[in-house]
Amino acid sequence: MQYRLFFSLGALALMMFSACGDPSPAAADQALPILGNRDIVDGDTVYHQIPDFSFIAQDSNVVNNATFADKLYIVDFFFTTCPSICPTVTKQMLRLYERFEGEARVKLLAHTIDIRHDSVPVLKRYAEKIHVSSDKWHFVTGDEEKIYDMADDYFIAAQKDPDAPGGFDHSGRIILVDQNRYVRSFCEGTDPDDVTRFMDDVQKLLDEQ
Repeated sequence: MQYRLFFSLGALALMMFSACGDPSPAAADQALPILGNRDIVDGDTVYHQIPDFSFIAQDSNVVNNATFADKLYIVDFFFTTCPSICPTVTKQMLRLYERFEGEARVKLLAHTIDIRHDSVPVLKRYAEKIHVSSDKWHFVTGDEEKIYDMADDYFIAAQKDPDAPGGFDHSGRIILVDQNRYVRSFCEGTDPDDVTRFMDDVQKLLDEQ
């Protein structure tokens, strides 16, 4: 797991280097970059893409790549009993949900990192408690190792840590993925101002479609 955390933090450093800068009007007019590692293959640039995945959501239905075909989707990692940052991040995810609730081209995806407690019924109760539609916002569980592997693919740190609040150490970042499975933006889910900036990034991608 130490290797996984190292990879995620290193990738995040690359993302921050690529995405951060002076938020000037000129920068606002530029297209969002594709974030993450890239390779040159036969003279073509090959960008990091989110791989195939399959998890179970709060309505017991399968959620996979096809669920987000031709969609933008907004991603975070959490657990329902989190005593630290998760309630704050979920509040900001709710802002995103409400902002894009009527936009069929945007969905939300939240992965629990506590699969032992956060069963499908627990996730369903959680979604019902915050009054969100299961067609719009998918709360998923599944194989623990696969969920942690997916955190790497989204450049998010997530691991068990008995010394961390609630027993898990994880990032509060929120990630934006485009219809081609490319990571296009991220924000700090504990920073409302950064989430507001992120909303503009989501809208920018929508406008480009």
